[in-house]
Amino acid sequence: MPSPSDPTSGFTPPEDSFLELLAETLENLDRLPRGQFLQRFFKTMAQLELSENASLELWEQILERRRQLADTLGKPISLKAAMVDVLARSTYLRVPILMEYDDLKKLQINAATDPLTGLYNRRLFEEHFEKELNRALRYNQHLALIILDLHQFKEVNDRYGHPQGDLLLQTAASTLRKSLRTSDYAFRIGGDEFALLLVHSDSEQANTLARRIGANFGSAVQVMRASVGLGMDYGIAVFPGDGDQKDALIRIADQRLYQMKHLQRGEKEQPQAPQPAPQIGMKASLAPPPAPAPAATPAPAPGVAGRSEKRRWERVSMTGTRAYAQLSDDPQRTARVVELGYGGLALEMESAEELAARFSAVVHVPILAPMRVVLRKVYVVRVSSGQVRVGCAFVS
Repeated sequence: MPSPSDPTSGFTPPEDSFLELLAETLENLDRLPRGQFLQRFFKTMAQLELSENASLELWEQILERRRQLADTLGKPISLKAAMVDVLARSTYLRVPILMEYDDLKKLQINAATDPLTGLYNRRLFEEHFEKELNRALRYNQHLALIILDLHQFKEVNDRYGHPQGDLLLQTAASTLRKSLRTSDYAFRIGGDEFALLLVHSDSEQANTLARRIGANFGSAVQVMRASVGLGMDYGIAVFPGDGDQKDALIRIADQRLYQMKHLQRGEKEQPQAPQPAPQIGMKASLAPPPAPAPAATPAPAPGVAGRSEKRRWERVSMTGTRAYAQLSDDPQRTARVVELGYGGLALEMESAEELAARFSAVVHVPILAPMRVVLRKVYVVRVSSGQVRVGCAFVS
């Protein structure tokens, strides 16, 4: 992946981003702290020894000069250009540079990156996502968004302390950098939340990368020997299949991230026979659980006519996704997956008359690898669309 200081990355120059962020921040400060900050700022930038009032006046001159130049030229002018112009016209600038090169590079990196992980920060994520989405729309190309967070990160902080949590975040960032192509971008957008932008990548490529990242992260954290299950959860949204608006794609990726967490939480809560200790890392596939023991007196669940068993695990709605099941007894026959949970799923199809009481299927869900399962019909009801909904339980 490109480094934050890479001049070919296509971003607005980091020094311009830094100065724009500085201007926005200063607008919200009172006069006294604003003057104190600007006094130190001009000393660092141009070796100027100014009073606080003189620093405030100089800053106002720079802002006014930018407005004048923008009106004259008919296009936006950077604060850096206005600053150089004002200082060059004044008696303040005695050297032909504004600051030492090393200091400039440090400011560039600080303005664009998260200090703990070294990844691009959320501000750069918002800007770059908008640019890449516009480019994908213009040239009819795919763009994949992956949102990830750390599995049971809070438990790590609570049990081992924040230094260990910081180490886990740094390990995650290192894993992302090592796993990505040079054309991809990684961002830290929250506490334990990360985002990836994958140019020219479709859903299959994004899922493959997400599973590889999970495996690489699992290997990296094995040395921690933590007693909690460390791993990465993820959700994926792809332009144009999942939408063409930034907010909509983020919302869909967030929903699919939640769905993965929900499935894992259901697996954790299900009572079952002792199993070998799970491997550290992301669960990229869903194995069907043992068939639930039938209740002594089956009771219909409220609100669904024809259902003969009470549901033991909650299900997640898959409406709006491309989830489907390929029925193994007829490879050409498919059904939409409208709900999915740890104990079973719900299908919608035109008719269930030829469907056996028990049948096999291959389930395709955007956030998971294809799953080959055996299903048992629990109920069949007709829905408002004219199709039938078939509730199914997983059979071991």
